[in-house]
Formats: sequence, C-alpha cells, structure tokens
Amino acid sequence: MRTQDLLIGLAVMCLWGANFSVIKLGVDQLDPLLLACLRFTLATFPAILFVRRPAVAWRYLLAYGVVFGIGVWGMVTWSIEAGVSAGMAGLLLQLSVVFSLLIGVLWLREKLGLKSLAGALLAILGLSVSLMLEDGSVTTAGLALVMLGAFSWSLTGVIVKRSGTEHVFAFSVWGMLFAPLPLFLMVCWRLGLDGALQGAQQLNASAWFSVLFQAYPTTLLGYWLWNRLLVRYPLSRVAPLTLLVPVFGLLGSAIFYAEQVGTIKLIACLSILAGLVVSQWQPGWTGLVMRRRAVQ
Repeated sequence: MRTQDLLIGLAVMCLWGANFSVIKLGVDQLDPLLLACLRFTLATFPAILFVRRPAVAWRYLLAYGVVFGIGVWGMVTWSIEAGVSAGMAGLLLQLSVVFSLLIGVLWLREKLGLKSLAGALLAILGLSVSLMLEDGSVTTAGLALVMLGAFSWSLTGVIVKRSGTEHVFAFSVWGMLFAPLPLFLMVCWRLGLDGALQGAQQLNASAWFSVLFQAYPTTLLGYWLWNRLLVRYPLSRVAPLTLLVPVFGLLGSAIFYAEQVGTIKLIACLSILAGLVVSQWQPGWTGLVMRRRAVQ
C-alpha cells in the first residue's frame, strides 16, 4: 500500500474511533435517537442529489437504512446515554464478529472454521471480562443496547451482500434515506411530538458540532475514502486497519473524558482485539509482513 493511502486509511480509522467521543458530546446535550436522526438527515441531504441510485431493489435500501440507522447507530448512541463509555462502546461494537459467525452458521449455512471459532471465543472472553468492570464504564442497559448495535452491524453485511451491489458508497447514501423517519418516530414515541420538536429547537453549539461531525467527516467523507481504498487494494491489506477503530476510540475517550484503562479493562480490550485479529487473519498478511521486513 502506498504511504499516502496508508496515511489516509489511518486517518479514517482515527476519525471513526474519535466519533464515539463526539457521540457522547452530543448525547450530553440531546436525546440520543434525535441525535442519530439529525445525523442521517444531514448525511443524506443534499448528498443524495449528487449520487446516482445503485441498481438494486428498493427493499435492500430500505432494510439497510432501518438496520444501519436504528439498529446500529441508534442503539450505539442510546447505549452511550445509558452509561457505556465512549471507549467501551467502540470496543464492544466489535463483538459483531461473534454475531456474524452465528448468522453465517445458523442462517447462511456456512461452515464453521477453527479460526473463526477461536476468534469468537476470544471475543466472548473479552465480553465476559468487561462485565466485571466496576468503574461505571459499562452498564447493564447500555450493554444490551450496544449488543443490539453489534448484531445489527452484522446484519448490514448480509443485506449489502444479498443486494449484490458493486457501488457500496451509493448504496449506503441511498439506504440512509430510510433512516431519519423511523428514528424520528422513535423519538416521538419516547418524548412525544412536542418533546421531539422542542429538543430540535434547543440545539446548542456542542450538539450541532456532534451532528455535523457525525454526518459529514465520519459518515460521508469516511465511507468515501474507505471505499476508495477497498477498490484500489485487496481486502486482505485494507481490513486490518479496522482493528485500530476501537484503539482510537479508547484513546479518544481517555483524552476527552479521562476514561481510565485499568487491568480488567485492558484484559477485556486485548481479548476482544485478539479475537478480531484471529477471526480476520488472512494467509497473505504473513507474507506481507515478511516482505516488509525483507525490504527493511
């Protein structure tokens, strides 16, 4: 991978990791589902006017928008309000690897490999250890919500795969069209219509920064740059970068919210990250490392 592209990839991972701290900034000011609603509203418009709709059935776009908007980011944003720290939310979301394994075996009838099983067990071990935390960074309600987010993250992969699209960025933009309305209806269910409208009218500078950061740098710019890398390089070279998202997430939470990383949390983090590495490991990674050492 060219140095310039590697730096772009690292910047995107840093951006996505820092996004969890920015979400916390927003939920400290605004209802979490309203925050997610505004994020996807601005991420969709006016971008959708300049991106051609991918040639896929509308049902895939609808399913993606609902699952990605409500299931992933609606639940993850809500989990942060429910007491999960920004750093732990980013880390626990990576447990989607376990749900992806279950979906693959039970629904898609895929064969269970030893590598996938070992990675899932390590991730589950990390989850179990995180339940022992007593520093207030993981709550029962928050954990349940972020697990819904992790499960939904796995479902989005199935939806994109079943759609057969070759234009992932356009697919995500058009899919997000279906996220704001159901999110707003959920806000009305929680707060009532008057409460939802009043909350939108009381947006302050911090809330606006959170919404705009999530909508444009994180969602539109981040996914656009990421898809460029996926097109330009083999997946086996690009995929390892995603392991840095929870690392940057924890680092951001430690910097902006003074989140402490004690022994138990460190063990949980390392177990989940090890599970991700094992489950995603590709034979080409070893060859790539050896070639770089030879060049050095």
